Amino acid sequence: MAKITAGKQGNKIRSDCYIELTPKRTGGIKINVKSKVDSMYGESIYNTIKEMSEYFEIQNAEIYVEDYGALPPTLMARFELAVKRAYPKIKKEFLPEFIPQNKYGTTKERLRRSRLYLPGNDPKFFPNAGLHKPDGVILDLEDSVSPVEKDAAQLVVRNSLRGINFYGAERMVRINQLPRGLDDLKYIVPHNVHVILIPKCETAEDVIKVDEEVQRLRKEQKIKNKIYYMPIIESAIGIINAYEIASASENNCALTIGLEDYTADIGAERTKEGRESFYARSMIVNAAKAVRISAIDTVFSDVNDMEGLRESVLEAKSLGFEGKGCIHPRQIKVVHEAFAPSEEEIEKAKKIVDAFDAAKAKGLGVVSLGSKMIDPPVVKRAERILELAKLMNR
Repeated sequence: MAKITAGKQGNKIRSDCYIELTPKRTGGIKINVKSKVDSMYGESIYNTIKEMSEYFEIQNAEIYVEDYGALPPTLMARFELAVKRAYPKIKKEFLPEFIPQNKYGTTKERLRRSRLYLPGNDPKFFPNAGLHKPDGVILDLEDSVSPVEKDAAQLVVRNSLRGINFYGAERMVRINQLPRGLDDLKYIVPHNVHVILIPKCETAEDVIKVDEEVQRLRKEQKIKNKIYYMPIIESAIGIINAYEIASASENNCALTIGLEDYTADIGAERTKEGRESFYARSMIVNAAKAVRISAIDTVFSDVNDMEGLRESVLEAKSLGFEGKGCIHPRQIKVVHEAFAPSEEEIEKAKKIVDAFDAAKAKGLGVVSLGSKMIDPPVVKRAERILELAKLMNR
């Protein structure tokens, strides 16, 4: 019978493994393990493969495992993939234990200055991602995963949500474009995902379809934790429908934009100055703020240009954005610093709020600071600045 493979192999592979599974008609189970850390974990790897073989009721097969320091959730995902590729009729799952560090939840109003994209089929990036202190990590099932490895990424992401410590970062998953993305949901909804990113979102119906399937799974699996959505708008029609998308579900927590696809859709070249996307980004901000959710800017693609990134964040902040995507850990610190209120902004906000509180205590209907009148929207913005400063420990 044909040999089935899963995972990756090579001199530069780390925190991953390669598996060969060859079904046989007779001979029982034969397991051969080759590991860089054989003296410490070779027996454990062997026992895991043996246990999983028994669980999936595999009676006759030759199994070869080449380990490059894969963590147990990755090893389990790779072997389950090989099993399901070899025996397509097998539907049951072998789930790693939920580690205690991953049982935290999230809120709709949570700070989302930075979100770090991690390719869903590259588990080597997962263990240290949370140590860089992003507000969120995105386990990506879409653009960063090749079409032939979509099934692999589903299992790796599922197991990582259960067994990898993300050190308090919000746990996000970008599903595939609908309708394929609906199938991704059963691999993430039961495993304490916090935010689902909906790519190439063009209509409110896209959000509604995701919401309906999420709620069905939550009911079926008796899931109590809240799950939120972040639609990604990446086309001209999506921008035109931005408000309808933003208001399509009370579980939307943010709205964001993908400029590579958007600029391609309108036939423009993406530039650092961003004139070609000013209208679209302004629409994202206005649609998000109209329904009181966060507006999140696109990624900055040059990972070596830190000053350019800082300028891009400051420009995004001036438009009303509250966060930005990151494609490299070194971008996180710059994004956080640039989105933080300046000392001047904080001091001005304090004066505005103090003046408003003093006027309210005196029963005055008019609030002024020096010679300037203070309107309620100005007070609200000042309160938001102080709230952000507190959240950012400023």
